Amino acid sequence: MEKENPGLRIYTDGGCSGNPGPGGWAYVILAGDSASPPALIAEKWGAQAGATNNRMELTAVISALEALPALGMEDPGRITVYTDSQYVQKGISQWIHTWKRNNWRTSGKAPVKNQDLWQRLDRLTGRYSLTWAWVRGHAGNEMNERCDRMTQEAIRSLR
Repeated sequence: MEKENPGLRIYTDGGCSGNPGPGGWAYVILAGDSASPPALIAEKWGAQAGATNNRMELTAVISALEALPALGMEDPGRITVYTDSQYVQKGISQWIHTWKRNNWRTSGKAPVKNQDLWQRLDRLTGRYSLTWAWVRGHAGNEMNERCDRMTQEAIRSLR
């Protein structure tokens, strides 16, 4: 009998010093679902001058998902993405359907902000079995705090 793939947990964070300002993003990829002891697969951070908080939050998620094939994980099974950004969590699980139906316009007919990143994320979500989970930032979640520390390190690297 083949062992079931326990899937992955991906934690992400992004932020800026000022908004816009120097920005950073980070992710941690763990093997196993929440019932399994985690095994660290990868972690990474990056920085960008003149960024916004929302762009960095999106970049963190996109970077993690784009890294999976290089990690030999074209079909990792179930993936739960944990983010402390309600913008990302609600955007990808709720709002994006209306944006696409409205030709990437908001209900107020304005162009969707960060459309380029939303479209990249939308393409990536079609490749994987994803569940989106919001976690409260700065509330003691070990992996969220780890991503926050790496995000701050990324921002400091630009100074």
